[in-house]
Amino acid sequence: MNMRLKIWFLMVSFCATAVFSLAQSPLKVILDTDIDSDVDDVGAVAMLHTLADHQAIEILGMIITSDDMHAPSCTDALNHYFGRPDIPLGVEKGIKLNEFSKYTKQISAEYEHDLASYEEAEDATSLYRRLLSDQPDSSVVIISIGHLTNIRRLMESTPDQHSELTGMELIKKKVKLWSCMGGTFPEGKEANFYRPDPKSTRIAVKDWPGEVVFAGWEIGNKIITGAGYLKKSIPSESPVWRAYQLYNNFAGRPSWDQVSILYAVAAENDYWDLNNLGHVQVHEDGSNKWIDGKAGSQSYLVEKMSPEEVAKIIDALMVGIYSPGF
Repeated sequence: MNMRLKIWFLMVSFCATAVFSLAQSPLKVILDTDIDSDVDDVGAVAMLHTLADHQAIEILGMIITSDDMHAPSCTDALNHYFGRPDIPLGVEKGIKLNEFSKYTKQISAEYEHDLASYEEAEDATSLYRRLLSDQPDSSVVIISIGHLTNIRRLMESTPDQHSELTGMELIKKKVKLWSCMGGTFPEGKEANFYRPDPKSTRIAVKDWPGEVVFAGWEIGNKIITGAGYLKKSIPSESPVWRAYQLYNNFAGRPSWDQVSILYAVAAENDYWDLNNLGHVQVHEDGSNKWIDGKAGSQSYLVEKMSPEEVAKIIDALMVGIYSPGF
């Protein structure tokens, strides 16, 4: 670690008032991402690889919930760069593909990857079922940082060659937590919930059979990362560096998606409070409202630690700095 990174590490340790303690055994994670329109998905993937490098998590697979034709190959390129080229990738099959991202096509063109096309990726529902069926009971955390089409399809899936269980039964048996970036709290309208598939949002949120914690738009919007520190702290040859350059030239970006990563791996720490007294109601247009009531299986994050301090932790993880003493 060079001197600049050491200094930044000391600053993070000094500023953070919470302890970043992770489980003894690696947390088993499936990421569901819409890695296309915004660059915070790239930052979230980088965080996961930092955590995996230090045996804090095991990345079981990644589900790409996107109609951008280059999103899967971009994700594959990121995984190659971080030394995990064999992470299985799943996509929604049979949809019309588009080309709109500011960075996925360029990352796919400039960096090594094996996935030749969107069509070559596995079917998302089949991959979800295969990954879950292979894991111990109550061991998997699903982190979704995009819209919920493939979450819904998993829930509605039927027995297949991977498992005799239905999707709902698999979730109940294998998933310990769903960490979801979506919604605005206590009420509002947020893109992951309303665009492009609000029907799936309503079904997924209403019928999810286990614990779910929502990181609302209002939480990540105040946590600005991916600016000058990232630009100076990772090599320009990195696809993470390149993606942030292509997106907004390191102007900084809210950390909506990274919040769900950090909560999932450090839920017992003091970054946020939880409100679990009630449940989420999602309307037909994808807008949502928190309905106060009894404690249940749904919660949403409430600001506690200052956004500036959380940003330092996220930035550090994005550039590869990890310490269980954060």
